[in-house]
Amino acid sequence: MSGLAPLLARRHPAGVYRWEAAYDVDQVASVVHAAHWSFHHVDGVAAATKRELLAALGVALEFPATYGQNLDALADLLDDLAGPTLLLWDEWGLLAREDERTFATLLQIFSERADDAVRPPFAVLLRGAGPEVVGLGLLD
Repeated sequence: MSGLAPLLARRHPAGVYRWEAAYDVDQVASVVHAAHWSFHHVDGVAAATKRELLAALGVALEFPATYGQNLDALADLLDDLAGPTLLLWDEWGLLAREDERTFATLLQIFSERADDAVRPPFAVLLRGAGPEVVGLGLLD
């Protein structure tokens, strides 16, 4: 899985990336688990609004029932992730187009967590069509 392997082997920095690979979610999960990372998936078609996405992230990332489903709670709970974590967000462009402000805040939250060298690695792969995002790298 081309660009994914160096990321999982920690030869490529954790972060938020666009990813154009068309692998099945189960295949991606298998590769990620084999590298001893936890894998989480969100389908943006089923979570195209801020409220839906925050709820879907809570389920995908296995947050406690007390998760407040807001951006502050998301940021706090990302800090509590116990090991290397990869989040695959399919069809992210739906939210990015409909709610640019929320999308920008999510990118900031994800990027800040990914840049935290004290905590275990965290990476987010944005897969599917979406608007151009300045400064967002491509994992190939």
